[in-house]
Amino acid sequence: MIFDAAATPQTGEKSRGTNLIGVRAYNERLVLSLVRRFSNLPKAEIARLTGLSAQTASVIVRALEGDGLLLRMEPNRGRVGQPSVPLRLNPDGAYAVGLHIGRRTASLMLMDFVGAVRDQVRCSYAYPDVDNILAFTAKSMAALTDKLSDTQKERIAGLGVAVPFELWSWCAEVGAPHSALEAWRNCNLLAELESVSGLSVSISNDATAACGAELTFGRGRDFEDFLYFFVGYFAGGGIVLNGELYSGRQGNAGALGSMPVVIKDRKTGVAERRQLIHAASLYGLERRLIEAGRDPVAFFRSQAWDSLGPILDDWLDEASDGLAQAIAASVSVIDFGHVIIDGGLAPDVRRRLVDLVRKKARAQDLQGLSPFEIDEGSIGANARTMGAASLPFFARFLLNQNVLFKGEA
Repeated sequence: MIFDAAATPQTGEKSRGTNLIGVRAYNERLVLSLVRRFSNLPKAEIARLTGLSAQTASVIVRALEGDGLLLRMEPNRGRVGQPSVPLRLNPDGAYAVGLHIGRRTASLMLMDFVGAVRDQVRCSYAYPDVDNILAFTAKSMAALTDKLSDTQKERIAGLGVAVPFELWSWCAEVGAPHSALEAWRNCNLLAELESVSGLSVSISNDATAACGAELTFGRGRDFEDFLYFFVGYFAGGGIVLNGELYSGRQGNAGALGSMPVVIKDRKTGVAERRQLIHAASLYGLERRLIEAGRDPVAFFRSQAWDSLGPILDDWLDEASDGLAQAIAASVSVIDFGHVIIDGGLAPDVRRRLVDLVRKKARAQDLQGLSPFEIDEGSIGANARTMGAASLPFFARFLLNQNVLFKGEA
C-alpha cells in the first residue's frame, strides 16, 4: 500500500461538486469547528471566542447558512435586549463515506455532518484481499448513495479510509496466503479507491482513526488529554494532547501495540516478554477458539460472546494484564488524567475488560505517578469506520481539534 499509514492522513487531489465541498477558508473552518465543539452558538459568542469582529462573524455565518452548512435554532428569549439566535451544524449540510479495512471484516458507512450514521454495509472474510475489498467498496458505495437525491450526492465530501499499518506484515497471524497480503504492499490504495468511488480519498491508520472518532464524537470531547487503546484484531491506540490527536515527529506516536509487557504463559506459568499486540488483541481470542475446536470466522460473524465461557475469561485475564502494564508505563512518560479503552467488543465484554484493567492497574507500582481515571470508550466497534468518515470533513470543512479560542463558552 503506497502510503504512510501511521503518519498524518493522506488525502487525494480529486474533487467533485461545487465550491460547497471545496476547501473552506480558514475563518470559515474556524467557525464550523467552534460550532461543532459546542453543539450550538449565537453569532455574538462566535465573535467573542474567535476574536473576529461582529461584522466579520456575521458575514461568515451568512455565507455558511447560504451554503446550507449552518442552521438557525429557536431564539433564546427571556433576557434583556434582542433574543440571541443559536446556530448549529446542518446534519444534511454535508455527508462523508467511511471505509474500514480490517483483517477479518470490512465496513462502509455513510455519515452526516453531525456524526450520525445514515447507513452502513459490512462484510466478513477469512483474510483481506485487494480485489475483493475494491469490489465490496464499489458495490456498497452504490447501495449507500442510491438512496440519496442528486442534491445530497453533491454534498458528499469524500471517502475516508481506516486501514492497519503494514497489512502485509501479518501473514502468519491472519492465516492468509503470502501472495494475498503481499499484494497490498504495492497497491496504490488511494488511487484505486478514488477510481472506484469517484470521490476524494483520505487514508489513516485504523487505530488512529478510532482515537479521532472518540475525540470528535465520543466522551473524549470532554478531556484535553487522554491515552486511547482500541482492542481490535490487533491492539492499537492513540494519544490526545491539548485536545488534538498527537502523531509525533514521524507520525508513529501512539503505537501502543508495540509496547513491551510481561505476560505469564497460562500453560507453563513462565513469564514472557511480549508486545501488547500479542497480549491484548482479538487475535489471541481467535487462537484460543481454534485450540478449542471452534470456528473463529463463524464466531466473529455471529458475535455470540455469551457462548465463549472460560475461553473469554482466560483471554480477558491476559488482555487486562497487558493493558494495565501498558497504562502504567505510558502515564510515567506523560501524566494523562484519563485512559480510554474501546474495541470491537460487545458492550458488556468491554465493561468486564475495563473493570479488570482498573483492578490490575491499581495493583501496579504507581509510586510517583499522577492519579488517572480509566474509562470505557463510547463508540465501540464502529470507532474505526466513524473515524474514517470524519477525515473528509476535516480535509474540507474543519480545523484540527486544537483551535486557539479567545476563551471558553
